[in-house]
Amino acid sequence: MIQTILVGFGFSATTFHLPFLQELDDFQIAGVVSSRPEDVLAVLGDVAVYATLDEALATEATLFIVTTPSHLHKDMVERCLQEGKDVLVEKPAFLTTEEGEALIAREQASAGIVNVFHNRRTDGDFMTVKRLLEEKRLGDWKVIESRFDRFRPVVRDRWRENAGPGAGILFDLGSHLIDQALVLFGAPDKVSADVMIQRKGGQSDDGFHLTLYYGEKRVYLRSNPFIAVEAPRFEVHGTEGSFLKFGLDPQEACLRNGEVRCPDRESGTVVTDVESTIDIEAGEYLSFYRALADSYMTRHPLVPLREALLTTRVIETAREASRLQRVLDFKS
Repeated sequence: MIQTILVGFGFSATTFHLPFLQELDDFQIAGVVSSRPEDVLAVLGDVAVYATLDEALATEATLFIVTTPSHLHKDMVERCLQEGKDVLVEKPAFLTTEEGEALIAREQASAGIVNVFHNRRTDGDFMTVKRLLEEKRLGDWKVIESRFDRFRPVVRDRWRENAGPGAGILFDLGSHLIDQALVLFGAPDKVSADVMIQRKGGQSDDGFHLTLYYGEKRVYLRSNPFIAVEAPRFEVHGTEGSFLKFGLDPQEACLRNGEVRCPDRESGTVVTDVESTIDIEAGEYLSFYRALADSYMTRHPLVPLREALLTTRVIETAREASRLQRVLDFKS
């Protein structure tokens, strides 16, 4: 059983991590690092609460799950590795390629290993797109559009939307969409982007439109806070047909309702010679967490830092492409 410390106890920790730690026998919650012990005790009862990461690092716990604001990730992961601890860190694992390269070097010199929490690799719709591409159901793909839109026209006072390092939607949702594209196709040849602030009083980017170039093929990644209608989550277009799927993966909504195993299933549309409805694969956040447990046992990261480094390079290139309003070569 993996003795585990949750570092931070906000939405991410309580929604995307705690349910699986409680569900799986592989993990035992050994404590929480939080400045609000009353919130932790209200949920978990009799559990150790530490005011600082250093206090928790002095314990026998071996796995530290870092869910704090993004600008704290690099230093916290580095501190854990200094003590030989294993880490699961929320995305983005770091904010610059320089930070990423430093963490990779630190991990190589440590007894600990790091996984980056890219759980949306097991979104059901993404797994369906991956299967359709592997089966060449749509022929040779030419255009893919992946969107994660919301209707949030009013800025909220929270770190993700305030000014500061690690804030903004490109680091937040963009990290997921970019990671999914890289899982499917690897590094692109070129990148262009429009990274924007559109909301009144906005202090960090709240929308983006990225284009990843793979030869003559294109991947479009988008997010915008003014989409009040249901827009396609995925569009895949190839030489023999198209795939269209609306709505977000239901697993997050299920977790918000206290359901670890999500019973909701979705459907998508495939148009080839005829139009047909297909079932979307069941999402597997629980299986993703099981695989994480195995990775700490086998000492082989499931989502290693070097993959997060590639995502960060895309984000940096996209910001520069947006600033210059140019298509830039991508250097992986």
